[in-house]
Amino acid sequence: MIRETSYGQTFGELYRETEELFNTVDDGCHDFDHTLRVLHNAELLLTHYPAANKEVVRLAALLHDIGRVGESKTAGAPCHAETGAAKAVQMLLSHGYDMPTAVQVGEAVRTHRYRGDAQPETLEGQIIFDADKLDSLGAVGIGRAFLFAGMVGARVHNTAETALSSPAYGREDTAYREYLVKLRHIPEKMFTDAGRVLAHERLKFMEEFFARLNLEVYDN
Repeated sequence: MIRETSYGQTFGELYRETEELFNTVDDGCHDFDHTLRVLHNAELLLTHYPAANKEVVRLAALLHDIGRVGESKTAGAPCHAETGAAKAVQMLLSHGYDMPTAVQVGEAVRTHRYRGDAQPETLEGQIIFDADKLDSLGAVGIGRAFLFAGMVGARVHNTAETALSSPAYGREDTAYREYLVKLRHIPEKMFTDAGRVLAHERLKFMEEFFARLNLEVYDN
């Protein structure tokens, strides 16, 4: 796991402040562990894109969900990407980063949301978008989907017909529904070629998992 000492003293100070702030977040799907996995994913993608500003990417990965801090469970509103962008700029300036860096990081944070209207136009922003989405796929993605389903009181499993005809944040908002409605479509939304390759690889694992789950629940 990436630690704050990987990048120097100033980054380490920001890392520790961010970690402390996330102690107030009771959303296991978007806690500081998620932040660290996104940072790891961003590092993986950076190996494919040496022209990207590594400092901006690493800082944006660390701060991409800072807008969730202090929010209650509001079913997706207000937009944490918008509020997080402003918070990220303020935090960076308070830690001595220059304005151009802070603005670039803020823009990457603002455009990282899957359901948001803002699209990342910089390579750094696209890397952050893809790094965040990769954490929704594969084995980790399955774990997060079931964790979220438990948080909203959903069932363990249901049929595709029931899942697709039911609203969010209720008993039928299962991990399978999250997969059918959102997760299986993520690879086609990725911005980087490297991110797309990794997304398809992780999606294949999810396809196999839910096929097995359907077999065990409905076909035995």
